[in-house]
Amino acid sequence: MPELFVTAPNEQLDDDPPPTTQPADLGFGSVVANAVRGRFLNRDGKPNSKKYGLGAQRLARFYLAALAATWTMFFTSMMAVLLLLNGIFALAFVSLGNGALRGTDVMGLTDPFLQAFTYSIGIFTTTGTGTIHAFGTTANWLANLESFLGPVTLVIAFGLLIARLTRPRMNIAFSESAIIAPYEGGRGLMFRIVNTQPGELSDVQARVSMARFENIDGVRARNFHQLALERNSVEFFSLHWTVVHPITADSPLAGVTPESLADSQAEFLIFVNALEETFSTRVSTRSSYVWDEVRWDVKFASIFANGPDGVIAIDVERLSRTERLDEGATRKPAALESEPVSKVYN
Repeated sequence: MPELFVTAPNEQLDDDPPPTTQPADLGFGSVVANAVRGRFLNRDGKPNSKKYGLGAQRLARFYLAALAATWTMFFTSMMAVLLLLNGIFALAFVSLGNGALRGTDVMGLTDPFLQAFTYSIGIFTTTGTGTIHAFGTTANWLANLESFLGPVTLVIAFGLLIARLTRPRMNIAFSESAIIAPYEGGRGLMFRIVNTQPGELSDVQARVSMARFENIDGVRARNFHQLALERNSVEFFSLHWTVVHPITADSPLAGVTPESLADSQAEFLIFVNALEETFSTRVSTRSSYVWDEVRWDVKFASIFANGPDGVIAIDVERLSRTERLDEGATRKPAALESEPVSKVYN
């Protein structure tokens, strides 16, 4: 799943293109941009980079992992931790001998571990243990320790649960590949996105940048280009959106072929932000396609499905489905494109 980011409620984002004096390297800097030999963004939106010298940051990483986990994984992990902790305390009580717990005859249990485990749960969750009580110095100290540790653990668990429930979510699914397909008498770079969450998104905005190596004046260097889109935003996003960059004479992709795209090691960086209506908060996500994740001589198949009368429906499972075209349909530049003069691919 692509990485999610949250901005301030109702924050206005600047969608105007950067001024001509502003570097177009997206903040990487020319030195880093030319030194990188892999992709900048992974498909899930996480940066393909690391920071050293900050320590392990285990607690922060645990918190972020707990927020990003699926609900099934979250509850399974939480229950596993609670059962494990109570099991450890139960084993500790059992190791103290049969006399460590008194009043267990009323439980109807003969297994010492089950007796200690049931007692441990009562102490851990502060629900009470009835007539059962610890006997002896070590057993009481162990019960005191669990009575402190239990509520703290439960507070952390429920705090994570509340954080997950109150966190604005946007789960955007991207088509498996970007494609070069016919578009208005020429060609276009396209990919499809859909909101997989039940909550509605509005004012969805997209930006696509391309990073590639270019040979300019005999020097091979990586340059960044912001690609003009057919439309930069959609007000309603109840179905899907096919994001299109028309390849015209003014496009950085004018005259592109599979071979030139591969030689330039192109990567398409995608940034999507939207208004999440449940919390009235702007959220964003990102992803990328590298040159070998771009398909040629295909077009997207219809994603629409038969719905009830008057209802427009789509089948999300068809998001990445394509139809093959004639050989060379999009591998060759269209007539309305012209070869860029200042860019020559090695």
